[in-house]
Amino acid sequence: MGRFEGKVALITGGSRGIGKGVAEKFLEEGAKVGIIDINQEALNEAEQDFSQKGYDVFTKVASVTEVDQVKVAVEALVNQFGSVDILVNNAGVIRDNMLFKMTDDDWELVMDVHLKGAFNCSRVVQQYMVEQKYGRIINISSTSALGNRGQANYSTAKAGLQGFTKTLAIELGKYGITTNAVAPGFIETDMTKATAERIGITFEQLVEHSVSQIPVARSGKPSDIANAVAFFADEASSFVNGQVIYVAGGPKN
Repeated sequence: MGRFEGKVALITGGSRGIGKGVAEKFLEEGAKVGIIDINQEALNEAEQDFSQKGYDVFTKVASVTEVDQVKVAVEALVNQFGSVDILVNNAGVIRDNMLFKMTDDDWELVMDVHLKGAFNCSRVVQQYMVEQKYGRIINISSTSALGNRGQANYSTAKAGLQGFTKTLAIELGKYGITTNAVAPGFIETDMTKATAERIGITFEQLVEHSVSQIPVARSGKPSDIANAVAFFADEASSFVNGQVIYVAGGPKN
């Protein structure tokens, strides 16, 4: 029997990259999985991919920045699978630029998706979790929370998620709900491919440069993050609460 047999996990932005890797990990270990995303085409591709592997997933187009859409999606998920036990706040965007070039829209979009999105989803889902006296909330932060050139918006949002994590851990712990965060380092995804394009180098060059600075001498994969998420989501991890784990191939200060 899988570690998450009988559990229902909701992953935001779960149609590709880290989110899809997390979804697949939960499916492999017996969970029912729901994915919300704003990209219908990507959702269809993910659903088809999982279906070919024998998995039945719930998918719905919804923006995490619109609380009414989140409510409808969560209600539909619970109606289909019976509960929502695990929430992974993974949805994210980047609008990288140096501070003097960064526009209001660049700042506000990143704040809205990462912070308002996690707030909306956690606030909606916690109602179900409090009622059932059980839940796991895992927020996807980043090593950029420690500061990263050209990412004033993203770094601030990812640092904010860590404060959000610790506060929810304090508020929700007595209801059997733990809240933790995973902070990935360099992971090979569409998002990091966009970073290579932005700075004018090939993705292979970006990977090579990144690996040269990673102590374990390899780049990260979505499965590396999925393993850390699964640790926090595990029923056996009920005494681990309000923590941030950096999954970056080496220590981060």
